[in-house]
Amino acid sequence: MRRLVAPALLLLLVACDDEENLVPLDFSLNRMKRQAAYRDFDPGPGFPDGKVLQQPPPGSVPRERAVVPTALTLGLDENGAYVERIPIPLTRELVQAGRLRYERICGTCHGTLGDGESEVADKMPFVKPASFHDPSIRAFPPGKIYQVISFGYGLMPSFSYALTIEERWAVVAYILALQRSQNARLAELPPHLRQRFESEVR
Repeated sequence: MRRLVAPALLLLLVACDDEENLVPLDFSLNRMKRQAAYRDFDPGPGFPDGKVLQQPPPGSVPRERAVVPTALTLGLDENGAYVERIPIPLTRELVQAGRLRYERICGTCHGTLGDGESEVADKMPFVKPASFHDPSIRAFPPGKIYQVISFGYGLMPSFSYALTIEERWAVVAYILALQRSQNARLAELPPHLRQRFESEVR
């Protein structure tokens, strides 16, 4: 078998000979294989200032950055304050999507009701998961809740890898719904729900 390898390679080299091609090969096209390589801070002859590392053109942005309003991506308004309203349309479908993702990702620690009571929380001896019904947490604007989900808080990690921007806002919407469900005042209920509640309590 080895005796056949050398003749096969010889035939391959002959087949690559320029004279056997219909169009002559331009081997200068392979010059990129032999071009000079520079590191970021090396001097280089390709630019007028002789530097390899150049300033980006004015107005350019990193390709990783989403060119969308900061209210949507960071939960901040144009003044850098937390947004007070969810910056996407608030619909029943959005809240339902937030519920599904909350129960799969957040509820394992924060509990189904958002009260910080769960089997996982029972095994956290040092720092317990926060209850969303704590007055200090209820005072969080939606933008701050979004940032906690996006960037983490204390021992809680970021969940931006698991939730898209819209899904994070959906979870925020569901957390606000959870807070309202456990802290709603009777006077805030629609008349038909208030009447039903009063009839059942009596």
